[in-house]
Amino acid sequence: MAAGKEIRGKIKSVENTKKITKAMEMVAASKMRKAQDRMRSARPYADKIRNITANLAQANPEYRHPFMLRQDGSKKVGIIVVTTDKGLCGGLNTNVLRATTTKLKELEAQGLKAQAVAIGNKGFGFLNRIGAQVVSHVVQLGDTPHLDKLIGPVKVLLDAYAEGRLDAVYISYTRFINTMKQEPVVEQLLPLSAEQMQADKGTHSWDYVYEPDAAAVIDDLMVRYVEALIYQAVAENMASEQSARMVAMKAATDNAGNVIAELKLVYNKTRQAAITKELSEIVAGAAAV
Repeated sequence: MAAGKEIRGKIKSVENTKKITKAMEMVAASKMRKAQDRMRSARPYADKIRNITANLAQANPEYRHPFMLRQDGSKKVGIIVVTTDKGLCGGLNTNVLRATTTKLKELEAQGLKAQAVAIGNKGFGFLNRIGAQVVSHVVQLGDTPHLDKLIGPVKVLLDAYAEGRLDAVYISYTRFINTMKQEPVVEQLLPLSAEQMQADKGTHSWDYVYEPDAAAVIDDLMVRYVEALIYQAVAENMASEQSARMVAMKAATDNAGNVIAELKLVYNKTRQAAITKELSEIVAGAAAV
């Protein structure tokens, strides 16, 4: 029964794997709820600051922040790539990195050189492998995004754009749709597009009293606005990560169950064949006597 012993070993190994994937599925489900709540709670803030920024931009047209001005001439662009630190989350990172690669090829075809900022270990490793120019990175963010960790690396690109050393800044991340669907997107972060700065339709324009002055207020608000966009992108990516990991681990657990069922069927057939062979030998021996 050497074959039967080998099959029993395989069954035991798959059962151990099934226990691990089931535990990871439960952990991901718990983290997913927290990540989704965090992401949904950040959305109203991002929407409100977008509306305030749009109204301010329209209320004081004589001052234009550098983030709202189109830069031309440097032939360089920046791209922020948001990925996960860990794997085992299906095709989440593969999809967003494929979208990033497509964007990089489009920029290269236009004669533009890209500088990248990596948020997440998977994206950092990928950018290094393809030989991209990584000016800064941040990894090991944990399960909760912290703005103080994100702003430092991203500020490299923001300052470069404000100084005219970049023509545009893009951000690549995974947008959370629902538990079963996550969508990789590449959006233009700077210069702020007309759609991003559009105030809510049907509302009237406001006039503001600035203290100390319009430039100081709008400068600070624009920085906060971009920070909110980046934080929202990271929160969306983390919610997508936990959802994708839960789905992937559930699929792995179900596949392990199917493999165990197939191995048990093969084991039972092998054991029955061995028993039948022994009975045949016994009957043949008895007939010979």
